[in-house]
Amino acid sequence: MSQVPAASLDSARVTPGTENGHQHGSLRGYLIGYAAAAILTTAAFGAAQTTVLTPASVVAAITVLAIGQMLVHLIFFLHISTTPNQRTNILAFAITMLIVVLIVGGSLWIMSHLQSNMMPTSQLMRMQR
Repeated sequence: MSQVPAASLDSARVTPGTENGHQHGSLRGYLIGYAAAAILTTAAFGAAQTTVLTPASVVAAITVLAIGQMLVHLIFFLHISTTPNQRTNILAFAITMLIVVLIVGGSLWIMSHLQSNMMPTSQLMRMQR
């Protein structure tokens, strides 16, 4: 069995844009991230203004482009990767996302129940007279 040099294993675990192995990125990595973010932003504006797609397709396209934009920012600018030394950053990010999902989901759930249990405005106005 041949052994893989340790240097090639370390380079496989490096976040894109941090080829030198440091925690902050290189100019090349920042430029790639900037270009990718600009392309995704332009594509989202293009999808929103097009008449070729149906409204549901526009929403789906913008959602996919937004997720791609988040991944570009996480990888190229925040330097979050799957390396073992990034475990605490990934855990903090996951907990933050869980809290955001719980707050937004809970708020939407409460508002939908309030809306369905609310008395119609015409009936409410008659009761106040």
